[in-house]
Amino acid sequence: MADDGLSNRALEAVELARTTGKLKKGTNEVTKAIERGTAKLVVVAKDVSPPEIIMHLPLLGKEKGIPVVEVPSKEELGAAAGLSVPAVSIAIVQEGESKAIVKEIAEEFKSQ
Repeated sequence: MADDGLSNRALEAVELARTTGKLKKGTNEVTKAIERGTAKLVVVAKDVSPPEIIMHLPLLGKEKGIPVVEVPSKEELGAAAGLSVPAVSIAIVQEGESKAIVKEIAEEFKSQ
């Protein structure tokens, strides 16, 4: 679904949005943000068990035109979001200083 460069840029966007924007953490919050159309970028971890927890997110994102990026581990995603626990999914709802990265990722998804 995503290459390493895209994963790294998504993690960087989450880190920047954490300090200057607004994040939604956890699958329930992320699902609501996608359904409401408030999510600008969704980042999900690849190492989720069972995978059914997040299987609906890429489909929902595609339906709403919101890019969904996979990152290798939930530990990395949790750390990028400033959490002391692993995170399965994160949605950026206000980009803050990550606006340029989010726009770049969104453009990449549109061209696919």
